Amino acid sequence: MTIAYFDCFAGISGDMTLGALIDAGADRALLDATIEALRLGDEATIEVRHETRGHLGGTRVVVQTIDRVERTVPALLAVVEEADAPERVKTPVLDAVNRLARAEARLHGVSEDQLHLHELGGADTLVDLMGAFWLLHSLDVDQVYSSALPAPRGRMDTMPLPAPASVRVLEGTGAVFEATDSGLELVTPTGAAILAAGARFERPAMSLRSIGYGIGARETPGNALAVWIGEKIESQTGVTLIETNIDDMAPNLLAALCEDLMVAGALDVSVTPALMKKGRAGHLITIMSPPELVARLTDHLLRHSTTLGVRMSTAQRVTAQRRIIEVKTPLGSARVKIKELDGKPLDVAPEYEDCRRISRETGVDLREVMRVVSDAARKELDLG
Repeated sequence: MTIAYFDCFAGISGDMTLGALIDAGADRALLDATIEALRLGDEATIEVRHETRGHLGGTRVVVQTIDRVERTVPALLAVVEEADAPERVKTPVLDAVNRLARAEARLHGVSEDQLHLHELGGADTLVDLMGAFWLLHSLDVDQVYSSALPAPRGRMDTMPLPAPASVRVLEGTGAVFEATDSGLELVTPTGAAILAAGARFERPAMSLRSIGYGIGARETPGNALAVWIGEKIESQTGVTLIETNIDDMAPNLLAALCEDLMVAGALDVSVTPALMKKGRAGHLITIMSPPELVARLTDHLLRHSTTLGVRMSTAQRVTAQRRIIEVKTPLGSARVKIKELDGKPLDVAPEYEDCRRISRETGVDLREVMRVVSDAARKELDLG
């Protein structure tokens, strides 16, 4: 899975995004194709050059408008819908424009159909949005991630910081903001819209293929956006451990509880014998949960067990990659789980239920069935 991670240490804007993606290896010619696809050749030109900000060098993209035309929201959407570009590119662009429109409409108290976006309604906004998503598409990026965003406080001239339009665009997206002492607008509405249309605000584990720096307009040292392009690695993930002690439930009810928790999405459920207060025998129930299912699994545990409370802690887990293959043997076909590291198979584990079925159908001892299936899988994978 190819991903892009936006490291917004100095903020993000549309032109910085274009520069970073080109610096990371995207084809500069796509920017010219963007203007042509949007039919904006009479309104916009693009200049691409190498610039530095302090000790940091990267690609600066300047989108210049000629005889600026300000469009209403319906007009902006129409330009995108009629563009000769891939649907996978146009869809997030339309989403971004709609997010900008909703934000500005709420700020100014007018309907989206009547809204003039002024600075955001020109050809440069369309080029920034279409160019960004087209460049991402050309790099085969499946998912965008973003760092926390710098959030200055105070005012720049008469505008409060962070910029109200940018914050509105990111409302409800899970965006993370970090305080900064800068008295400048660091996250522009266009940059915010690019992230709002599909970014996850977390730092993934990844194998780095390339990195690009998009240089911003202000000549401040370090004024750039970094984009990391690479493959997502699932080996390290955060989980939540939900635990409780129980000494007054029958073993068969505990077994049913564990099965139901697994069906509800738990990554793992374990039961450990424990010595409770007053010397009573009990059990420690431990549930490994993905962060998004903690509330559901906790609620299930409280409702369907005798516990009066639970403990929760976060942990990191490192896992090997795994995949399932099906092998054919003289006894029948069965699925086998393959353990891999760095894409190379290390070991195999026959699926118990498949082997149990074959054992029942053939009368062959289950241990022999599992040995035959395992040998077949190891031979297929050349594991010796």
